[in-house]
Amino acid sequence: MPLTSDPPIDKETVRTPPHDGPGFAELTVVPLRHPWRWVAVAATAVLLAQFLNGLITNPGWEWDVFAQFFTTETILKAVWVTLQLTFYGTVLGFALGIVLAFMRLSASPFLRAVAYAYIWAFRSIPLIVQLLFWFNLAYLYKELQFGIPFGPGFLSFDTMNLVGAMSAAVLGLALHQAAYAAEIVRGGVLAVDSGQLEAAAALGIPRLRQLRRIVLPQAMRSILPNAANEIISLFKGTSIVSVMAIGELFYQVQVVYGRNGRVVPLLMVATVWYILLTTVLSVLQYYVERHYAKGAVR
Repeated sequence: MPLTSDPPIDKETVRTPPHDGPGFAELTVVPLRHPWRWVAVAATAVLLAQFLNGLITNPGWEWDVFAQFFTTETILKAVWVTLQLTFYGTVLGFALGIVLAFMRLSASPFLRAVAYAYIWAFRSIPLIVQLLFWFNLAYLYKELQFGIPFGPGFLSFDTMNLVGAMSAAVLGLALHQAAYAAEIVRGGVLAVDSGQLEAAAALGIPRLRQLRRIVLPQAMRSILPNAANEIISLFKGTSIVSVMAIGELFYQVQVVYGRNGRVVPLLMVATVWYILLTTVLSVLQYYVERHYAKGAVR
């Protein structure tokens, strides 16, 4: 009796291939052809070649003017101001964004409502309006006082001297960035399985250590790609502070081509600097993501 439940095989019903046909070794293997793929590759290559040829041979680009102004002292100082705006806006924005994110995750309805209202307001108002508002803060408030709420003040500051153009730009960029950073951080925290927190609580691990050792290392894998996109967007978005006559990269380029009339090569100076610095940020993003992906990507 067979040990399995399969029915017995009838030897008469077994069919064997004829031996007079061609064997497997005699068959010709024909690879799958993709003619339209090669047509698309050829068309794209021709377009790229035409673009590069025009980029090199068209005298309108004025590459000699580009080389003359690319590393001038004025442009380098403007690049440094752009990096400062990006750095301060990112650090302050994400610091406030983390606070807002955990306020939205709080069990307190009041804290959740305040955080939601902040995020709703600063995502709704255009950035240029926010910058101009902070730049004209002295029009609304002549001085700022610190003391008892609704009572006497102990310290006062003149807003005209306290909030200058650079301070207003950093403040506006940071507060605007915080609204988006809060949602990025909140999404990353929510991506962590809640069962891990329950297991950690059952083991008696303190809440702060749960956040630092369990939640954030896993949430960073979800936070980093979106956070890097926001930082790059902020880096390019610093050009909007040119309306406040701050000497960042785009403003200085405008000043230079306003004097000599060489619009295209000066715009290319700003473009290449933005491309170079964005590439550096992208490389840093890659290595930071790889660090936090340890144990998750094989």
